[in-house]
Amino acid sequence: MQLSANQIAQLLNGTVEGDPNVLVDQLAKIEEAQSGSLSFLANPKYEQFLYLTKASIIIINDDLVLAQAVNAGSTLIRVKDAYSAFSVLLEKYNTIKLDKRGIEEPNFIHPTSKIGKNVYIGAFAYIGPNVVVGDNSKIYPHVYLGDNVKIGNDCTIFAGVKIYFDCILANNIIVHASTVIGSDGFGFAPQKDGSYSKVAQIGNVVIEDDVEIGANSCIDRATMGSTFIRKGVKLDNLIQLAHNVDIGQNTVIASQTGVSGSTKIGENCIIGGQVGIVGHISIAKGAQIQAKSGIGKTIEKEGSKLAGAPATSFNTNMRAQVVFQRLPELEKRIQELERKLKQYNIESEQ
Repeated sequence: MQLSANQIAQLLNGTVEGDPNVLVDQLAKIEEAQSGSLSFLANPKYEQFLYLTKASIIIINDDLVLAQAVNAGSTLIRVKDAYSAFSVLLEKYNTIKLDKRGIEEPNFIHPTSKIGKNVYIGAFAYIGPNVVVGDNSKIYPHVYLGDNVKIGNDCTIFAGVKIYFDCILANNIIVHASTVIGSDGFGFAPQKDGSYSKVAQIGNVVIEDDVEIGANSCIDRATMGSTFIRKGVKLDNLIQLAHNVDIGQNTVIASQTGVSGSTKIGENCIIGGQVGIVGHISIAKGAQIQAKSGIGKTIEKEGSKLAGAPATSFNTNMRAQVVFQRLPELEKRIQELERKLKQYNIESEQ
């Protein structure tokens, strides 16, 4: 899809400096852009590339004063905030690129399922009995939707996702490739002979509006009731959420974090990568947890900042890190004191 500088300026409420009819058909970083590309400059660190780039159109801030003339083949579009403006274009570009519709063959769609309007169903998708797929949703190839699964409007389920029976997804949800939703929770009852008996997991997973889930993540179904992912939650790749977990609204969790069963995380929390959280605790609203932390007990104070394993307050952990780095020096000082003390004792005995 080609766009002219004038069309882009109208979309972004910007001002054109140069040829308003120049066309672009791709997006590129300013240091790599070639003719036919659209790029942007927001970070002053990259201003040098503004005068070297071969990009046909460059989005810049209104208040940027040029140190020299740009390439003769480049047209500028000035906007209030170049970074935000470019993000708007990225979203539009992505929407156009992912605008798939129609039903590909072969696939299996059970006759009792209900498929909405303007949907896309990719080849080799399996849609089981009593499944509902809402309007404008996209089901990519090799997706499995088990019995009674409900997918709302404007959802995108990427290739290879598996959604087990009875799980419910609301509207405007993105699930990236190979994620599993609704697999059994890790429930086993120890027996007298040392073996373990599986506890049936008969609940489901409920995902509310505007959630995005990264690739290769696993969200377990509840033993009874539901595992909840609340509105606006953003999950990175490779995340494990156990049975009956409840993730609060607008919380974000980075890659390789694991949350154990029945733990409740409040809204607007920020959780770094490789965090481990034990089961049956709660984490207060607005908590911020540094990467690789271990959370072993309930966090009651809203807005807490935590780090370390086991986790302590962020400031305490930072002070401990300073002391830890000084341990070799402190060891030498102790050894020197011990040597002097020993020498003093010898001299006293004489």
